[in-house]
Amino acid sequence: MSKHRILILGGTTEARQLAAALACRTDCDLLLSLAGRTAEPMAQPVPVRSGGFGGSDGLANFLTGENFELLIDATHPFAARISHNAAIAAGKTGIPLFALRRPAWKQQPGDRWTSVRSVADAASALGESPKRVFLAIGRQEAFHFESAPQHHYIIRSVDPLIPPLGVPDARYILATGPFEEAAERGLLTENRIEVIVAKNSGGTATYGKIAAARALGIAVIMVERQQPADVRAVYTVEEALGLVDHLFSPETKRGV
Repeated sequence: MSKHRILILGGTTEARQLAAALACRTDCDLLLSLAGRTAEPMAQPVPVRSGGFGGSDGLANFLTGENFELLIDATHPFAARISHNAAIAAGKTGIPLFALRRPAWKQQPGDRWTSVRSVADAASALGESPKRVFLAIGRQEAFHFESAPQHHYIIRSVDPLIPPLGVPDARYILATGPFEEAAERGLLTENRIEVIVAKNSGGTATYGKIAAARALGIAVIMVERQQPADVRAVYTVEEALGLVDHLFSPETKRGV
């Protein structure tokens, strides 16, 4: 029996879980692609490639050259560029695409959110008066806050910020989630944090800081997602597995 070739664009817990579930099947041949931005990525349950494709054209050529039959975008909710390239590549090649997207967090009673469209907008939203700011956005876009050097920053990331942020007052924390609410309360209280800057990543691993902010009455500047709206999406690993079954069913292949 021939196996269905599937390329998963990963880097999330959900991508790893989906890959592990599909790896148990005898009808799937998987490759998991990681962006290669993390120095020590977690072990994965299937073969892995690392690095970019060279834009949408490079991804399209890779898909056709390697005879893939399905593309699954299970990247981080803020990996907008690769999601955009995936949509274009799927359109060019005619290879089916769907996205596995964890649901975004929803504002709850007691939350003090200011929603913005980008990290640059978040830096502006901090305002002019100096504040004690917890940056929990990773390291890739932290440079935007050099435009607001009057604040004191606590910056948490998985890998070191190189070069350090060009501001006079910053402290760095290297840590990998999940982060529990109780520990986040302690961190926020000990550092006298007045505002958190976060991305609306969804999921449970990093929600602790949001729950802690609610409990402590701390303001949150929330960067909302900007993702392709015309891509078919599912929101759980179980839904993704069901859609894989549907797409590879004989009826679907015959266009029934």
